[in-house]
Amino acid sequence: MHSTPKPHRRTSRSAAGRGGHRATSRTRRIMIGGGALAAAAAATVAVTVASASQYSGSTPGADHAVFVQGNELGGNTIHVFARGDDGSLKAAGTYATGGKGGDQVDAPTDSLASQGSLVYDDASGMLLAVNAGSGTVTSFRVEGNRLTDRHVVSSGGAFPASIAVHGRVAYVMNAGGRGSVQGFEISGGGLRPLAGSYRSLGLANKDIPLFSSSPGEVAFTPDGRSLVVTTKSANTVEVLPMKRNGLPAVAAPVVNKSAGAVPFAIAFDATGKRMLVAEAAKSTVTTYKVRHDGTLKVLQKPLPNGQETLCWLERAGDHFYGGNTGNSTVTGYRTDRHGRLSLTNDVGIATPPSARSQGVIDLAVTKDERFLYVQNAVSGTVDGFRVRTDGSLTKVTTADTGLSPFGESGMEGIVAV
Repeated sequence: MHSTPKPHRRTSRSAAGRGGHRATSRTRRIMIGGGALAAAAAATVAVTVASASQYSGSTPGADHAVFVQGNELGGNTIHVFARGDDGSLKAAGTYATGGKGGDQVDAPTDSLASQGSLVYDDASGMLLAVNAGSGTVTSFRVEGNRLTDRHVVSSGGAFPASIAVHGRVAYVMNAGGRGSVQGFEISGGGLRPLAGSYRSLGLANKDIPLFSSSPGEVAFTPDGRSLVVTTKSANTVEVLPMKRNGLPAVAAPVVNKSAGAVPFAIAFDATGKRMLVAEAAKSTVTTYKVRHDGTLKVLQKPLPNGQETLCWLERAGDHFYGGNTGNSTVTGYRTDRHGRLSLTNDVGIATPPSARSQGVIDLAVTKDERFLYVQNAVSGTVDGFRVRTDGSLTKVTTADTGLSPFGESGMEGIVAV
């Protein structure tokens, strides 16, 4: 392992680009904090990839593709779409992960109730996916629009739901039981458990958690000096200061009370110095500074967007986009040169909702930050939008994923490159 981790890119989450740094049957709701939250000793096993189809003309590394995680309870799959220069999507293959999807208790539209369940690491060329129902994580090597060299490893806990990568280190957030994070080294043979990295989050969930009490996301700060986890009903943002060797510098996370109720998704601005947290209860976003000791400083108080149940948040340059699953809308935000966040318009809707775009959940931004893709769990579709310089969105496609609309469970996790 390198003593100084290299910067990474979780596609649709951090680093470089123009910014210079990169309704079906079930619509259950649980009231939390005044708002509606819509919201397993590790052994690596090398196996043969099962693919329903192959896409010709691929080259090493991800190249204009969108990856969608099916999260099927009987056997999790990754659906690959070739992305055209105009943002259109063409089905390019389906690959079994070798694990099972999961469904949290009473999850309304998003079975994993998390952000970051599917991650592409640009440095290694690997796609990482959680298998919540079997307590494992799968790695694939991405070769153009094909997935190869599948490896499966225990997540080190119950119900893995989110992954964060920095340099050659990945951390998996396990949402079940007391909740935990487990570190891994990214190697040529997939993920290898990192001894001494496991940390409990001190929660009180069952192995399959209630969606409202599970943690929402794990994320590295862009400099790799801290690992951050949001909880929901506990209303905390927990921080682990990190050593250069990829291990936590403390025995337990530093617990910070969330400025807004039901913290869920994490994003960072183009400078990497400001952390934004989306809060589901009142559809707000709070801006923080993450101090090196693990404490947080509020830089901007919770900013409401006027929509219902904001859970997901992604950056494209100086703009951010939030998925509001309660009313199936996408909100646009902008940051000024001082880092202050505001809405791109008065109503808080960057693009009008449509009948084929219901149950908005996870979002992904392409590496060049030209396109935004949105999962619609209730419709079983993915919308593609062109990101305009003023932050507005123009729809360029609505693609049928071939996945069933949300019912017993549904798709969760999307990556765009």
